Amino acid sequence: MRYAITALGFLSLLLLSACSKEPVAETPQTVENTAVEEAPVAVSEAAVKIDPVTGFRMDGDWELVRAHCTGCHSSRLVTQQRGTAQQWLAMIRWMQKKQNLWQFDAGTENRIITYLAENYPPDEARRRAAIPHELMPPNPYSTVN
Repeated sequence: MRYAITALGFLSLLLLSACSKEPVAETPQTVENTAVEEAPVAVSEAAVKIDPVTGFRMDGDWELVRAHCTGCHSSRLVTQQRGTAQQWLAMIRWMQKKQNLWQFDAGTENRIITYLAENYPPDEARRRAAIPHELMPPNPYSTVN
């Protein structure tokens, strides 16, 4: 019974966060080009505009990403993630398998992955590495012996 209540609370929280409106900025913001050695993507000399509604970098296929990604979740969920093209593809496959994300044609999928990998690449400073499985404590809720 406690598990069902916890699951219901978690689902309610997910629903509320997916439905929440994001604040809209009055004027477009820009990200100035700064020389950062860790940045694997070369940014042009001009400043890159940021969409005031989604926070996406207004570069390349950003509108395609906006159309497909924000239909299910907040754009902030996208902008806080980082990954290589392979990691972004793995996230998409997980969403398709577990979250009922629709299938993309190959061209659309490649454009989305390219935009995400170029604009939101891995960044060592953003998150710690995953804890190795052998160092994790046993799952008390596992049904596997």
